[in-house]
Amino acid sequence: MAALFVVTSNLITAAVSSDASGQSSGTSRSGLAPTPPMGWNSYDSYGGDVDEQQVKANARYLADHLALYGWKYIVVDYYWYYPDGRVKGVPAMDAYGRLLPATNRFPSAAGGKGFKPLADYVHSLGLKFGIHIMRGIPRAAVEENLPVFGTTAHAQDIANVLNTCSWSDAMYGVDVSKPAGQAYYNSLARLYADWGVDFIKADDMSRARDPYGEVYHGPEIAALREAMDRSGRPMILSLSPGPTPLCNAAHVERYSQMWRISDDIWDNWPEVKDQFGYCRLWASHTRPGHWPDADMLPLGMLRLRGFDEGPRLTRLSHDEQITLMTLWSIFRSPLMMGGDLPSIDPFTLSLLTNQEVLAVDQHSSDNRLLFTRGNQIVWTADNPRTREKFVALFNLGEKPEKITVSWKELGIAGRASVRDLWKRENLGGFSNEFSAQINPHGAGLYRIRPYQPREADFRFTRRNLVFPTEIN
Repeated sequence: MAALFVVTSNLITAAVSSDASGQSSGTSRSGLAPTPPMGWNSYDSYGGDVDEQQVKANARYLADHLALYGWKYIVVDYYWYYPDGRVKGVPAMDAYGRLLPATNRFPSAAGGKGFKPLADYVHSLGLKFGIHIMRGIPRAAVEENLPVFGTTAHAQDIANVLNTCSWSDAMYGVDVSKPAGQAYYNSLARLYADWGVDFIKADDMSRARDPYGEVYHGPEIAALREAMDRSGRPMILSLSPGPTPLCNAAHVERYSQMWRISDDIWDNWPEVKDQFGYCRLWASHTRPGHWPDADMLPLGMLRLRGFDEGPRLTRLSHDEQITLMTLWSIFRSPLMMGGDLPSIDPFTLSLLTNQEVLAVDQHSSDNRLLFTRGNQIVWTADNPRTREKFVALFNLGEKPEKITVSWKELGIAGRASVRDLWKRENLGGFSNEFSAQINPHGAGLYRIRPYQPREADFRFTRRNLVFPTEIN
């Protein structure tokens, strides 16, 4: 079957941008993701079958109700190039084997415009636009042996047909040891930059199970990041799936801003519970511009389209949802809402708009596991501007438990005031220790403030969640 080609004459530019010295004029990564990115991703709600109107509806809701709290990314997840949202038939491509949005689902992409009209719409709301891509080159491009833009090479010259994805038949790996292989990635990043993409979620990258033998696709990760830097547009690189091998921590931190630490998380307690181990392993690797990713938030209404079963409200209990949000925040994971936003319920909305909890995710420091005692897990973090501590208490057991943390364990002394961040209540002063009764599968998140002459409180603005500054 012949591939579907779309000529993108208005978007074709040089594959490699160079200055007078011949060096790539890549953008700096230093300012990318200074705090964990927050936004919405289409996958948990729509699988590979989201359409333009659904993306716009979620973008409008985020702009109207969540941007105030720091949520700003709208990410179209996978298979946006297949008419049916799954690997069936021929994907939409241009003459150089670069995937394009399927116009039956994204009509504004007609005429070779790609995602630029949709990105422009998202940007008009004051938000950022992202897309999901799969590693490599489309198999359809290899079958047609399409030319590689900016070179004399063709798809069959750069495809590694053994380096495949274990769960998708859409792509072949690219041999980036060849100049034409790097040129192919350069042409992709240039196309995405022309569309106005701000965020790329690259899948089948950070964990590999393929006949070629790689367990981590380091060469193609580096090639994509280099291509993004050459594109001239700042773009966050998020890598998936997980678990990313811990032995590759230095490499993944060098080339990306986010990387998955586990496999997909869905709305069931065992998978949420497993995250405690992954977060413990990766806690020391969180820093500005580099965020281990505990995966999307499977909250609210899920699986509206793109899955075999029908729509459902998250199966996590309210306590389990609080546990998930507390762990993600005390760990400083990126926060990507997976549920459908226009149909959000009041409880889910309350989880996404608690500015005191979100501030822990966005601005705390030295986040770490304090102790594990049976079913009890306690994490702590610092407020980098004050002497305050943040303490997260988790009960992984099947009955309520009283969890106690001492001032000695936190490295403080004397009396301290305690505030419940989820309830937004001051609990009063305590000496030597603090205890709370935590529900089964539940959590609490608290601010511990040692008494001092000058007090502080959270300050909240429209554009930023910021930690307190001292006031008289």
